[in-house]
Amino acid sequence: MARKRPVPFGLRIKDLTFSGVPVRVYEPTAGTGEKKRGLVFFHGGGWMFGSIDEYEEVCQFISLESETTVVSVGYRLAPEHRYPAQLDDCEVVTRHFLSIAATDFGVDPRRVAVGGDSAGANLAAALCQRLSKTQDGHLPSPCAQVLIYPALQMADFHLPSYQQNHSAPILFRDRTVFFFLHYLNGNTSVSQQILEGRHVPVELKLRYKKWLDPDNLPPQFRKGERSPQVSSSHDADAYHVIKQGLDPEISPLLAEDDVLRLTPPTFVLTCEFDVLRDDGILFLKRLREAGVEVTWEHLSDGFHGIISFFNQGWLTFQSSQKGMDSIVRYVKTF
Repeated sequence: MARKRPVPFGLRIKDLTFSGVPVRVYEPTAGTGEKKRGLVFFHGGGWMFGSIDEYEEVCQFISLESETTVVSVGYRLAPEHRYPAQLDDCEVVTRHFLSIAATDFGVDPRRVAVGGDSAGANLAAALCQRLSKTQDGHLPSPCAQVLIYPALQMADFHLPSYQQNHSAPILFRDRTVFFFLHYLNGNTSVSQQILEGRHVPVELKLRYKKWLDPDNLPPQFRKGERSPQVSSSHDADAYHVIKQGLDPEISPLLAEDDVLRLTPPTFVLTCEFDVLRDDGILFLKRLREAGVEVTWEHLSDGFHGIISFFNQGWLTFQSSQKGMDSIVRYVKTF
């Protein structure tokens, strides 16, 4: 994980290990006279790909522009490591940072948020739920969560955004199923059953309908929606394989209301041309109904992975800058 790029003016960057997990810490050098805020960031990549190095530009920009100490986490990846390894790594790093933030980094532990993009946003949301159920009074909980086009459930791959953007780069509908399965247990033999909607028993579909019903989406996101040809029966073998994937630790959107009420203030960024768009919108709706303060940024010309194109020369998109600016604005609020 050795860095080769020059360190930008105004930042101090350290490669460290927190509780056995590699991290890169970005510290603004400008003094403000008060303890700084912090953000523990989990990169995307379908729980299989991505790295601290690949998110260097993103983390540098957030740290510099918002004057925030950013901890970028090099959690373990599938297929060598399955759930809950990734989430466990994110938890131990977050707990470790909260315990030393004030003494080692001049960061107020009450102003530390967690966040990430795509699979990393899934980990952030799942972690906030896990921590809310295990509070011991010794460490503060994250003050906010920053969810950038989050993957939040593996119960329904027929939402309008999955239909409208099934072949939109850079995340295809079938690849989303592939990534979830590799994170869960690596058994991709049930991919087709999942794509056909035969992996969830009817009684569970009825239970989840109140949370996943496309009618819960704003009308503009239902345009062109077709009634999916979803099987009314279910494949018991497929359900057995994916059952754990319906647990809120993998599908945070499926958490009960009493858990969501404990969620910290939340920022959600969604993109129009993204299969995961509706996951984010349905989640923020549930959070608002649970009384959680939510800030929503929607990129009408954005696609999945857009922040990874930030500051990439001719590959940079206008919506990359817009998305990054919205993240920085939100981080400055806590």
